[in-house]
Amino acid sequence: MAPSLQPMTAVALVDAIDRLLPQTQCRRCGYDDCHAYAGAIARGEAAIDRCPPGADATIQALARLLDQPVVPLAADLEPMPVRHVVRIDPLHCIGCTKCILACPVDAIVGAPRFQHQVLTDRCTGCELCLPPCPTDCISLVPLASPWQASDARHGRQHHQRRDQRLKASHAANPRSAEDVSAGNGTADITTGHAGAQAESPTTGQPAPGTTAPLLRDPNVALVDTDEKARRLAAIRARIRMPRPRPTA
Repeated sequence: MAPSLQPMTAVALVDAIDRLLPQTQCRRCGYDDCHAYAGAIARGEAAIDRCPPGADATIQALARLLDQPVVPLAADLEPMPVRHVVRIDPLHCIGCTKCILACPVDAIVGAPRFQHQVLTDRCTGCELCLPPCPTDCISLVPLASPWQASDARHGRQHHQRRDQRLKASHAANPRSAEDVSAGNGTADITTGHAGAQAESPTTGQPAPGTTAPLLRDPNVALVDTDEKARRLAAIRARIRMPRPRPTA
């Protein structure tokens, strides 16, 4: 029998739920980020079965915390059995910055009309950068290692720092921040954060003062075109899909 749920404040409950989520910030649950989904669960507005990256392990952990029965992943969601990061094709990147604006963890750096780079040690594989790319130059690269607790912790930290940066930008220049959030601007998107890793756009080697990213082998297999098209269609459908309504 599952242990009884210990009384805790609303904020503490949201934080406890959030710590069990994988922190990919992928929005597959129907909420803006993992913390928003955690809040919806705590308020009883969302079920515990809406996290494809976490899948069964996350559902089981949430069930134990909330003293709820274990259920399968929601039928309208697709499982994610393999962890991915993304790679940008330098031959087709036009420097539009749309992927930079879409990334929830500042894992893509670049400047307008210059080639963009993926910081593979930050990328959570959320796939939110795929739909806005006008040249379809972003590929999914499968990783052999599973998502770890340390990855979730780093994903949360990078997402929180991005939120803080955007809030500071909005406070300093509300109009500019609104343009960026709408995909019409380029404010504060060129360098990422201190300690970021990037490759030289010409040599493929680590830029001065950085270390090599996790994936640099050009021979690594990319996700095949048919699967990528299917995933892209699913992402676009999710973006248009309204948030799930609370169940009775």
